[in-house]
Amino acid sequence: MTVLEVLQNRVSVPRLFEPAPSAEQREQLFAAALRAPDHGQLSPWRFLTVEGAARERLGELFVQGLIATAAPDPAKPEALEKARKGPLRAPLLVVVIACLQDHPKIPRQEQLLAAGCAAHGLLLAAHGLGLGAMWRSGAQTESPVVRQGLGLGKDEQIIGFIYLGSVEGERRAPRKLAPADFVQPWSGPDLS
Repeated sequence: MTVLEVLQNRVSVPRLFEPAPSAEQREQLFAAALRAPDHGQLSPWRFLTVEGAARERLGELFVQGLIATAAPDPAKPEALEKARKGPLRAPLLVVVIACLQDHPKIPRQEQLLAAGCAAHGLLLAAHGLGLGAMWRSGAQTESPVVRQGLGLGKDEQIIGFIYLGSVEGERRAPRKLAPADFVQPWSGPDLS
């Protein structure tokens, strides 16, 4: 598969199965993530891997986060169960964390985007290796309970949870978008 084929055909795969990526595949996934644009070579990211029984503990952490944000109205039982089971949808989850630093030339927003690019690099590498992947976010990325439970510092932010595993059956075809619908020339401001 060429680089352009990976870039043009990557799709999210919501149903993921065992086996999880091998140690060799993980090495390749993270090596690709670390090639994200990185102005100033700050490496403004880190990753947590969650698998096995830790996925159940992450589900409980999601439940606690949901309960805390639902106060004073209690969270609905079906929402709690969905949060609890969420991390069980893949054999491996990667928590992508932006590690933001004060820097005189590199704004935090740029560092946040670099961490997002690292997450995207991981998704592209997974597709290139024939793995399935899905980037999930949602309320748990902002939850103080989840942030604390994952050990985030005050200058860290969850970019998302990358779900990884094997694909069963055919991947869906990517939605075709016409570049001309999103690209237009600009010839300068009207200064009249």
